[in-house]
Amino acid sequence: MKILRRIYSIYGLGVFIITFLLLLPFFVLTIEIPGLKKYGRMLNRVWAKLFFVMLFIKVKYENKHHLKFSKQYIIVANHFSYLDIPALGLIPNDAIFIGKSSLGKLPIFGYMFRNLHIAVNRSSLRSRGETITKTKEALDKGSSVVIFPEGGIIAQNPPQMGRFKDGAFKVAIEKQIPIIPVTLSYNHLILPDDGKLLLNYKNIKVVFHPPISVEGLDVKAAGELKERCYQTIQEQLWKDNPELVVSGQTVAENNNLQNLIIHENR
Repeated sequence: MKILRRIYSIYGLGVFIITFLLLLPFFVLTIEIPGLKKYGRMLNRVWAKLFFVMLFIKVKYENKHHLKFSKQYIIVANHFSYLDIPALGLIPNDAIFIGKSSLGKLPIFGYMFRNLHIAVNRSSLRSRGETITKTKEALDKGSSVVIFPEGGIIAQNPPQMGRFKDGAFKVAIEKQIPIIPVTLSYNHLILPDDGKLLLNYKNIKVVFHPPISVEGLDVKAAGELKERCYQTIQEQLWKDNPELVVSGQTVAENNNLQNLIIHENR
């Protein structure tokens, strides 16, 4: 079984490289010609579609009607796997991703990412400040933004998330942009962040939760908004992964999620 996983994983890596190289000339054009970066992000969707089709993985979107093509959002999602970006890359809205700076250093792929999206070095206070500025500029230009508010793949026991950081929620309030929480239910099972880079075959599930209006909110409400989004996403994760809940023990470690234990034990 492990041999089959390794073969599938090598095939997946090949698909990743080949599909990206096929589209590279078009990425270069959209990056180097002023005013075309929006179309480069459209190419991201084409690439993600090819990638998953060739892996024989279906991406199921639940409640996609919450995401209106004509509207602008700040999308916040859990982050357990390297598959999270391509899974969300399929959404039809023009969306700029906030990702770690190491993505921008990857050969060829990094060229695309750092030019079409926003790369942040989370260990650098200056980089984090610049990222907030760039995020606001992207919103001012009409793009949506996808943020992983855990601040990277930091969860020790998926599907329990790490705590959220405040940045996305403060920006949403300041710019008065609604937030859509999104749950990526199974990516941690398909491509675990265990350093082995071995794929498991399983279809992807992406759950869009109802948008949360920030109209009229003061920045002091960012903490409450953060907790609301956290609990919305976490509850869906437990719902979709009940076999990974061990007597509610992991959830109990976080006082803010005590109500989830009651929910799971009903």
